[in-house]
Amino acid sequence: MRALLILASLLALSGPAPAQTPARAIFAGGCFWCMEEAFEKVPGVLSVVSGYTDGRTENPTYEQVSAGVTGHTEAVEVVYDPAKVSYEKLLEVFWLNHDPTTLDRQFCDSGSQYRPGIYWLTEEQRRLAEASKAKWEKEKPFGERILTPIVKASRFWPAEEYHQDYYKKNPVRYRFYTSGCGRYARLDQLWGRLRAK
Repeated sequence: MRALLILASLLALSGPAPAQTPARAIFAGGCFWCMEEAFEKVPGVLSVVSGYTDGRTENPTYEQVSAGVTGHTEAVEVVYDPAKVSYEKLLEVFWLNHDPTTLDRQFCDSGSQYRPGIYWLTEEQRRLAEASKAKWEKEKPFGERILTPIVKASRFWPAEEYHQDYYKKNPVRYRFYTSGCGRYARLDQLWGRLRAK
């Protein structure tokens, strides 16, 4: 009994376990509005920001990126709690929410500004990304080759405020866009029942 009291006292003195530092991940899968929606639904994700990465211009604007003159692609920066969601889980969400069989295009959006990619920030992310790509190349439910590149992350630039949470702020326009673009129909064609998990 005395040993239990001593143990309880020691635990009380040490206080609660320190919170784990949030981690970051960057993914590009076409329209950043759609990728933002996909990741914000994941438990353990703290925030998702739409923006631009992998370009050559400082502080790019949407008009510049859309015109294809900056070299950037639309992307999202995901901040997450590693104690609640793993990077492997985020990779799975990424794969099932983009078309890995195309380059410089996602659904109805074409141009290098819509190219997909996994942008790793640490060597561990690179290793896990390469393992996940190898897994999908082996297990994929479709016949085409997987073309999505895995690239070392460069600077991520947040997009303009009106792009953030666009699917929440403009639900009717957003549904019209995703339906007209054939995004979900193509994802279901590619991934089938895996998307229903």
